[in-house]
Amino acid sequence: MSPHGKKLGLLISAAPSQPNFDHGLKLAEAALASGVTVYLYCIYEAVPAVADPRLQALKARGLNLYACAFGAHRQKVQLDDRATFAGLSVVSELIASTDRFVSFH
Repeated sequence: MSPHGKKLGLLISAAPSQPNFDHGLKLAEAALASGVTVYLYCIYEAVPAVADPRLQALKARGLNLYACAFGAHRQKVQLDDRATFAGLSVVSELIASTDRFVSFH
């Protein structure tokens, strides 16, 4: 069965310096390369990572990048077009609408 056309949801709460952040990015990269539509939501310590060049490179390749708006406010991360800043209802929608949903803490 081909992964092309499938949808993968990822939630990352780990800071960019943590191994699980890298694991999440590698999974997103592999999925994109396989033709999977990838939705990644950054929360908690991962919110400032929307500026990370690795995430922005994945976004340029088609990654749908979201970040917690409340977390951005609390961490003084500027709301801009590097990600779609949204609430937790988006996470619920991603869980319901993707073929697989994986989290990295």
